[in-house]
Amino acid sequence: MSDDKKVVDFGKKRAEAIEQKRRTFERVVFQEFLGVYTVVDDQGSGFPIKLIDVSADGCQLQLPFSLKAKNQFKAGTEVTLKLFFTKGSFLPAVVTIRHASEYVDQQGDAWLRLGGEFDTSLPSFQALSHFISFIYQYAEFSCLDKGESKVYFL
Repeated sequence: MSDDKKVVDFGKKRAEAIEQKRRTFERVVFQEFLGVYTVVDDQGSGFPIKLIDVSADGCQLQLPFSLKAKNQFKAGTEVTLKLFFTKGSFLPAVVTIRHASEYVDQQGDAWLRLGGEFDTSLPSFQALSHFISFIYQYAEFSCLDKGESKVYFL
């Protein structure tokens, strides 16, 4: 085979396309559908956190940058999350922060990005794990709506 010919790895390309669909779907779900709040102090006050990415092992969170937040969310800190699926009910989750970094978005806003691991021993993690699995399966099996009325697979 000559050097000017490329071999295309269709499995790799498919995996990349699925990953892109998953991230796009996550952004819609997290921005439009799922509210995430955390409780961080002794008084039990909560404030919104953006959920950026989620996997079976953990998640990436984002909150407005401040020195207080930077000092509060250090590696090893446990954070209780409330994942609201409706206005009045939430799914509790505990995340142990593994890393924190400063991030400036395209608009120039400063954020603190947190990466953490879920406490999988909590009973509520079973429901959360099914939700995470749904996101991955949706990315793999969903289709773009091009106006067809025919269903290609069930």
